[in-house]
Amino acid sequence: MKKLGFGFMRLPLIPGGGEGDIDIKQAKAMVDMFLSEGFTYFDTAHGYMGEKCEAALKTCLTERYPRSAYVLADKLTDDYFSKREDIMPFFENQLKECGVDYFDYYLLHSITKNNYGKFISCGAFDFLGEIKADGRARHIGISFHDKADMLRDVLTAHPEIEVVQIQFNYADYDSPSVESGDVYRVCSEFGKKVLVMEPVKGGVLASLPEKAAEVLDSLGGGSQASYAIRFAAGYDRVLVVLSGMSDISQMKDNLSYMKDFVPLSAEELDAIGKVNELLKDDDAIPCTACRYCVKGCPMSIRIPDLFSCMNCKRRYNDWNSDFYYEVSTQGFGRASECIECGKCEETCPQHLPIRELLRTVAAEFEKKTAD
Repeated sequence: MKKLGFGFMRLPLIPGGGEGDIDIKQAKAMVDMFLSEGFTYFDTAHGYMGEKCEAALKTCLTERYPRSAYVLADKLTDDYFSKREDIMPFFENQLKECGVDYFDYYLLHSITKNNYGKFISCGAFDFLGEIKADGRARHIGISFHDKADMLRDVLTAHPEIEVVQIQFNYADYDSPSVESGDVYRVCSEFGKKVLVMEPVKGGVLASLPEKAAEVLDSLGGGSQASYAIRFAAGYDRVLVVLSGMSDISQMKDNLSYMKDFVPLSAEELDAIGKVNELLKDDDAIPCTACRYCVKGCPMSIRIPDLFSCMNCKRRYNDWNSDFYYEVSTQGFGRASECIECGKCEETCPQHLPIRELLRTVAAEFEKKTAD
């Protein structure tokens, strides 16, 4: 299977249309082009694009091609069940919506520390075993949005999981808030295949600031998105890299360099490193994540992780920063809970004004709570 997957979640829209007003004609053309170049992997979920993506996939793909022509993944999202008895009817409706008798991959969707208990208490992992046993899911797995230690706990408890879908891109690889690299290493430690989401970080790495863009443009090798997707695809355990292509031009670009995929060269990897350095804004909090401040914090605030979220918010202004702020504070202190005892500043080798910075972080990420 070729390493590029078609994420059915950012489909082209009818001009002037809303979230679910999908341009079916263009989506069909994208599906045709994708399959004609030998790519087969499609990924969707019930909640995408106003809950219309599964039906669109049936219209664009499954009604028009034989089942052997494509590989299809779908997911169980925790918003759609409250007890064990809800899960099977929901799953069977997904099969119907997609127009198939089985999924090649079926995943528990977006697992975090916050919702993991619900998947356990409602028997979702047992359910995965059932649908694999009866052939309605060929492979079972999870999509994951949390830290490496959490993933280690999940995979230890559930060795039956075959694949893990993770956020993985060069900007998040060493990020203390996302831990892409560490999460990938846990997958490798447990021998799991990896499905990559957000390889272009929601489009951010396809539209770089001018100086960073100049570094990649000087290579003369392709679009900015191409370096991000090839970075992710170059890792051994990666089965497929999902791209949420939203128009036919993006499809053409992705196919141009992935149909005969070549991993990044040493020169290109060096350029990626320079881009990452340039993305570190001058106004970023210069925290080195030594974590000395965390050990003595009476409120158990993961200070470096929250600073990383703040830096990402300033750098990219994307949804991930807010999402990972919630991940980083789940079971730990929030920035607003700082009692300003000053112990963190006493131990900080960088002599950062941590108490002041935490007030800034709280003002950014806890606005909705305050409102």
